[in-house]
Amino acid sequence: METVSENRAFGGVQGVYAHASASTGTDMLFSVFVPPHEAGAKLPVVWYLSGLTCTHANVTEKGEFRALCAELGLIFVAPDTSPRGEGVADDPQGAYDFGLGAGFYVDATEAPFAAHYRMWSYVTEELPALIAEAFPADMGRQSIMGHSMGGHGALTIGLTYPERFSAVSAFAPIVAPSQVPWGQKALGGYLGDDKVAWRKHDAVALIEDGARVDALLVDQGGADAFLENELRPELLRAACEAAGIDLTLNVREGYDHSYYFISTFMADHLRWHGARLR
Repeated sequence: METVSENRAFGGVQGVYAHASASTGTDMLFSVFVPPHEAGAKLPVVWYLSGLTCTHANVTEKGEFRALCAELGLIFVAPDTSPRGEGVADDPQGAYDFGLGAGFYVDATEAPFAAHYRMWSYVTEELPALIAEAFPADMGRQSIMGHSMGGHGALTIGLTYPERFSAVSAFAPIVAPSQVPWGQKALGGYLGDDKVAWRKHDAVALIEDGARVDALLVDQGGADAFLENELRPELLRAACEAAGIDLTLNVREGYDHSYYFISTFMADHLRWHGARLR
């Protein structure tokens, strides 16, 4: 692991790091905030998965999470959203919603994407092992959150590994990618026509198929331009009601899809995670 940068913040350290990933076959960047702590202490870990077109840098620079992470004693980890570099396939038309910056947190099975687009394995296996080795992380206390495409990733990973994550939340998540254009393009492109495989990466489908967590927290901007066609939180509400999952769905009127929205409610999510990670 190579240190790209480290900066003092709120008594802790905000770092950006690089490493050669076995999962993706590329170099990967990620950011970690480690709050102030006593020597030898092990701290709970909050994972944050970013959305379309983003890198680790978006939430690191705009998320406004460090003050509360320092107060609550939370390590905050932000991976990239896709593999990058020479030889990594992109959308043939250069669209923003597939390929580079749009890994959708799946392990692709379709050529040419299967060679590098293995973000599920990267986020659930390889990077956690690196965090456990290199940082003062208590891997028995983890939670996960994300935005948009990353909200999709947080929900699906949290539902798949409920024993690992004490809390799961999302900002403006794609809750049912099998039923919306963003998700249909991505799942079809990465996983092919096997709709059974799609269901393992669709939060609503996972719940319908028996996946359970105790509670979910979702914040959604009421003025989000993607609300009706791509996000459709009403589908998650219906699935959670049918399954008996305690869903807190906050529709924030006047807020859009941006980091102005995310940063406004980041503290609410971190306090919710912190209470469950104690």
